[in-house]
Amino acid sequence: MTKQVIEQFDAWNIKNASIQFMKGGKQEPGTKFGCVGTIASEPETTVLSKKCGRAIIAEKTVTIKLNVTVSVHVPVQVLRDYFGLSNEDLKPGIYSYGSNSLGKDFVFTADVVDEFEDLTKLIAFPKASNAGGFTINIDTSQEELAMLELAFSAVADANGQFYYEAITAELEDPEIAETWHTNFTRKLVEKTEPDTP
Repeated sequence: MTKQVIEQFDAWNIKNASIQFMKGGKQEPGTKFGCVGTIASEPETTVLSKKCGRAIIAEKTVTIKLNVTVSVHVPVQVLRDYFGLSNEDLKPGIYSYGSNSLGKDFVFTADVVDEFEDLTKLIAFPKASNAGGFTINIDTSQEELAMLELAFSAVADANGQFYYEAITAELEDPEIAETWHTNFTRKLVEKTEPDTP
C-alpha cells in the first residue's frame, strides 16, 4: 500500500538526467547526462486490423517504440559514447567518427519536477540507443549557447515496456529513488511478493 496518492502533477523542470551505458554487455553506473532543456517523445505505432471481407470491423493501434528527443548541454565523454567516437589505433587525445562508429546502448533517466507542489517524478527509458548520426553545428552569431538536440529510440525491454515513471511521494521503498539514476533495472522496480487478499 502506498503512503500517498498524487492526483495532480504539473511538469515544470528537468533535473538529474543520467545515462547508464551498456559496455561489454554490462550496465555501467549512471553518469550525469548534462543540463537538459527539453524531453519529448512520440510513439511509433502500427495498426492491427480485423477484416470481414474487405471491410475493417475492428482496429487496435499498438506502440512499437518511442522516438525521444532531448535538448541538452552534454559532457564530452558522454557525447563520445553516445555517438561512438573512438580513439582506437589513434594517439592519445585523438578521437574519430566514421562508418564503423556505433553508439553504445543505454538507459536514460531524469527527474521531472513539479515546482508548484514540490513533487518529483522519476522517469526512465530502460532500453535506448542513438537514432541519429553525429552532427556538428556551430553558430558564432548566437548570444546564448544552443543546446545540442539528441534523438534516440526507446525500444521494449525484456518485459515489453518502453518507459517507467514514479512519483517519489508515492514510493514506499527508498532504494528505488536512491538507485534510479545510477543503476535502473526492471529488478529495482518489480514487485517481489504477490499481493495478499
